[in-house]
Amino acid sequence: MATVKEIYDHLDNLAPFAYQMSFDNSGFLVGRGETQVSKVMVALDITEDVVEEAREAGCQLIVSHHPIIFHPVKRITDATPTGRILLALVENHIAAICAHTNLDAVAGGVNDALAEALKLKEIELLHQDGWDEDGDPYGIGRVGTAKGYDSLTDFAAFVREALHAPGLRLEDAGRPVKKVAVGGGSCGDMLSQVVEKGCDTFVTSDVRYNVFLDARSMGLNLIDAGHFTTENVVCPVLVKWLKEEYPELEVLISKRQKEVFSCL
Repeated sequence: MATVKEIYDHLDNLAPFAYQMSFDNSGFLVGRGETQVSKVMVALDITEDVVEEAREAGCQLIVSHHPIIFHPVKRITDATPTGRILLALVENHIAAICAHTNLDAVAGGVNDALAEALKLKEIELLHQDGWDEDGDPYGIGRVGTAKGYDSLTDFAAFVREALHAPGLRLEDAGRPVKKVAVGGGSCGDMLSQVVEKGCDTFVTSDVRYNVFLDARSMGLNLIDAGHFTTENVVCPVLVKWLKEEYPELEVLISKRQKEVFSCL
């Protein structure tokens, strides 16, 4: 049976926590490293519902993408959502490992999973952040070729279905879709890199009003497909990574995590 620390070390080998961005707080955030783990829950976010689901399932560990502790925590009480979640984790002896921007950047992580979900080919980095121990580049975002769509509307319909998105926001530059950049989560500040790569289309999320205006002026098709849907694609990847190393582990994907908004 694996321990929390052993599982952390395995994830650190695949998506080194040293690769996280300076603002981030990825890592082993809650629990005891020597805790024996027989059952793990994987989720994009650690919410109160997800913790309760993990408790009911008998999980000793939750592995999530978004850190449960992101900003400094000055008190842990039931008066705040974060406090209630942390109390529930500790009281139910459930550990938490969170892999965020390190998982965005590494090969096989969030952005490769997103590119694969959108059936892009000839994948390359959108932006290089550094070199790994093997001398291979890593970084945020991916660029690839689509099968070819005559209009953004046709490609957007495919994106919505492929990602199970409740809705999309679009800036249609009137260009056919051939070379596509993807940025899981909030990557609207990467428009310049997308254009420099010769892309006609960019799929990301959390796009601000002025970014849509910038995309229009650049002649770039832009799709905001939602934060949850552009990153939730990594949950099956985490399951695969854990099961390959620890076949005896029972690894579940949360059924209670979901998009936080709905569309009319």
